[in-house]
Amino acid sequence: MAKKTRLNVLDLFCGAGGFSEGFRQSGYNILSGIDNDKNTLDTFARNFPKAVAIQKDLSEDNFSGMDKIINEQIDVIIGGPPCQGFSVAGKRLKDDPRNILYKAYLNLIKHFNPKAVVIENVPTILGLYGGEIGRQIVEDLEQLKYKVKVHKVITSDYGIPQTRRRVFFVGLHSKKDFCFPEGRYIKSPVTSAMAISDLPLLNGFLGELQQEYPSKPKNEYQASMRKKSRYLWNHQAVEHKQRTIDIVKMVPDGGNYKDLPEHLWATRKVNIAWTRMNSEKPCFTIDAGHNHHFHYKANRVPTVRECARIQSFPDRFIFYGNRTSQYRQVGNAVPPMIAKILATSLKKVISL
Repeated sequence: MAKKTRLNVLDLFCGAGGFSEGFRQSGYNILSGIDNDKNTLDTFARNFPKAVAIQKDLSEDNFSGMDKIINEQIDVIIGGPPCQGFSVAGKRLKDDPRNILYKAYLNLIKHFNPKAVVIENVPTILGLYGGEIGRQIVEDLEQLKYKVKVHKVITSDYGIPQTRRRVFFVGLHSKKDFCFPEGRYIKSPVTSAMAISDLPLLNGFLGELQQEYPSKPKNEYQASMRKKSRYLWNHQAVEHKQRTIDIVKMVPDGGNYKDLPEHLWATRKVNIAWTRMNSEKPCFTIDAGHNHHFHYKANRVPTVRECARIQSFPDRFIFYGNRTSQYRQVGNAVPPMIAKILATSLKKVISL
């Protein structure tokens, strides 16, 4: 048997594959991804053609036959299981479907017994119900003999053009300590304009399915995103109603609904409405495509590709399905760049 040269990764609730992309860039072998959404899994499968893409509802808690599909050693399990429902003030909520998904995640960890486990979630999970949820996650992993570290990050500190806040639970079967590296971009973050200013503005144009780059990259970030990509994909503009365009025109770079005449404030019933990116700062957190956030210059919402750039997906990573699904796939993903940074540090404390 040939000696294994790379660590094998199983990605649960894999989505489009942002978590996996970061681990792949760090040199891991993405063995398999599991998700229950067909369009999302199609994106994963096409971008990771050597991985086994499994469409499965993990709430069924039935893993029969999985060993025949995944017939190699799993070294690392990664994913972002829903955790909010499984524990409230020490009480188990057995009927909450999120509880079932979290427990399925734990059961797969127990079944495959990987060397390392990484769970990603929003940092507010650490404070919910007096911190009970965060403590329970740590306790559950410790019961499976993992040494656990908890790390809160702001992605803009790590060169990602987005102020996305996340928490990672890292569990190790190792005597070594895992340490998340310090961010190097706190004082000089990558801005929204630095991320997407080389892409066609599409003001008044919808854009083609496949496009040529109109110019050379303008900075290191753009160059890194364009590496190994000959064409531009997923860069088509949403066709807005004229009223929407007329209102957005009134909002300046970095502005929001408060920059509009007061009689227009209530045209959308959410406080994030009519918010433009700030070209001189990292972007706000990319959502799943609710059409409330707008480009810093063009009078439209960001394209799927612009959102992907903000999330640090390389341009060679193509999204499939209808556009609504594509926006959701990008917005729900772990930014690949933060995943790569984590994966690189993790590799130093686990071995083949």
